[in-house]
Amino acid sequence: MESMTTIGLDDAMRVINAGIVKSQEINSPSNIAVADVGGNLTAHVRMDGAQLGSIEHSINKAHTSVLFRKPTGDLASDSQPGGRFWGMALSGGGRVLVFAGGLPLFADGELVGAVGVSGGSREQDSAVAEAAAAAL
Repeated sequence: MESMTTIGLDDAMRVINAGIVKSQEINSPSNIAVADVGGNLTAHVRMDGAQLGSIEHSINKAHTSVLFRKPTGDLASDSQPGGRFWGMALSGGGRVLVFAGGLPLFADGELVGAVGVSGGSREQDSAVAEAAAAAL
């Protein structure tokens, strides 16, 4: 039997804390979620002033990034009419999001989870997610 490595709480909190620092630097209060390798929520934070409606988006961005093993923003063009994954946003019980801000997390080349960020613009969410992921 193969064992599966997944992100634990300590690492998830380190990722989230790095995201908080970047969010504060760019003045973009964010929701930041970390999912394990199965796409399940490991940790989440809603910064003061972050949009309530973005809580689910951050969690679902992390979930989506794990499922597809790629940044959620990279899925957007493929999910447009005529794209190879047209309609994918309707899959997964509505949990598949193709907005920027979700990044897979790798340790030693192995997928261990993902981070999802929501609350700002596409560029802000991406910047926060990149800073968060770099902390792993």
